[in-house]
Amino acid sequence: MTLYISGSEILSWRKEQLFTGGRVEDLDWLLDMIGGIGWSELQKIYLEPSKNLTLKTSLQNIEAFWVLHLKKQIPLQYLIGRCPWRDFELEINSSALIPRQETELLVDCALEKIDSSKIYKGIWADLGTGCGPLAVALARGLPSWEGQIVDCSEEAISLARKNLNRLAPDASFRLHVGNWWDPLKPSWGKFSLVVSNPPYIPSSLIKDLEPVVRDYEPHLALCGGCDGLAHIRSIIQGAVFALQNGGWLLMEHHYDQSDDVLNLMKKNGLVELSYELDLNGVKRFAVGRKISKIF
Repeated sequence: MTLYISGSEILSWRKEQLFTGGRVEDLDWLLDMIGGIGWSELQKIYLEPSKNLTLKTSLQNIEAFWVLHLKKQIPLQYLIGRCPWRDFELEINSSALIPRQETELLVDCALEKIDSSKIYKGIWADLGTGCGPLAVALARGLPSWEGQIVDCSEEAISLARKNLNRLAPDASFRLHVGNWWDPLKPSWGKFSLVVSNPPYIPSSLIKDLEPVVRDYEPHLALCGGCDGLAHIRSIIQGAVFALQNGGWLLMEHHYDQSDDVLNLMKKNGLVELSYELDLNGVKRFAVGRKISKIF
């Protein structure tokens, strides 16, 4: 359904919705995703409110999603079943964590490490893939490579498979249901690149999360144990055996875990350690490499 509506009507409707509550960026995101009116168009109608715009669905339909979001605090991504990420759009549901924009930086860093290391072909792994954002990005960014993708949730793996088949149909990859390294042990010693955005929130902090996260996103993908490092430890300990000589491990972690994660990498024999900042300038990603004594 295509509708035509004036800019002034959009601005009036938008003001009315925000009066009932919610964040302006969330409403504008919904207007873009469902209605097809993006931020750049909103800026233009402030200057020319009489201008007619094309709307993909009715304002009443968009409002229904907004009211449900406000009333029950359901994430908008789950309500509409879609989430833009990098240069593609993922199918999403409540079986998997909603991909955050900051995690895109983990992909950028991984591709930079591979490029600077002049590793032209190899095997990458994504541990705890969720709906598959990292896996899709690596499959598209490293088309000649083979990917190995793991998650302990069968529902999440099914969702990741849909996204990979649609967004990276020509890529070579295998999906596994299992706990971190367990399904990949037959391939230990062969990985040139491993990425992970594991659960890292300390269990005591889960109750303090915003309801939109705490009540709907899977705790399996959020809780990292008492200190938030339980899964990170398992991944780092296994990486020492799984990585080939010269291979890289890159991980996302909680905002205050950088020193702890890098120390774990160091204690387990990884070198060339570094951190990367998120969009707010916080140390959010840990980077380490396996280099044997004879290289």
